Amino acid sequence: MKTLELNGSPRTDFGKKASKNVRNKGNVPCVLYGGEKNLHFQVKKEDLRALIYTPAVHLIKLNIAEKAYMSILQDVQFHPVSDEPLHLDFLQIFEDKPILIEVPVKLNGFAAGVKDGGKLSLDLRKLKVKALYKDIPDFLEIDITNLELGKTVQVGDLEFPNMELMNTKNAVVCAVKLTRVARGIAAATAATESEESETE
Repeated sequence: MKTLELNGSPRTDFGKKASKNVRNKGNVPCVLYGGEKNLHFQVKKEDLRALIYTPAVHLIKLNIAEKAYMSILQDVQFHPVSDEPLHLDFLQIFEDKPILIEVPVKLNGFAAGVKDGGKLSLDLRKLKVKALYKDIPDFLEIDITNLELGKTVQVGDLEFPNMELMNTKNAVVCAVKLTRVARGIAAATAATESEESETE
């Protein structure tokens, strides 16, 4: 995973009024949990752009009051109208403790079923994995070269080194679905084969 650095300053005042004051100054209230105690802090809203407006997964080095904490982003609360970030939750992580995190899926290759007129669909854009953070990649690569028409790739079909997939095993990750064109080709092929067998 790529690492981002984020600078924050501790918060001592809490509650709705205090949080509103933080936001009025161009900052966003945050909390870091998972360590010995929860740590409340604030970060500049403009510093969050590279973190929350991307599908990529990042390891975040939080610099707060001259201390560094390794973390991942767990949750973001957005304003229902303006879509501005209202609050962020971070989870402190450690080298020897596995974490649960969603990692983006990347499909590689040109599916055989697409060549036959099918349509490729990506049903799960992210998969939930359990692993040490040092073993978690930027994305999970899946080779779909041999994926035929009408076939699927399910979670149970996949294996990645040093990672445990936490999604339901029969959940469909991607599939090559039959289209009208593909059905027509299949029907024409079946008809031709039938005629040839009758001729024989």
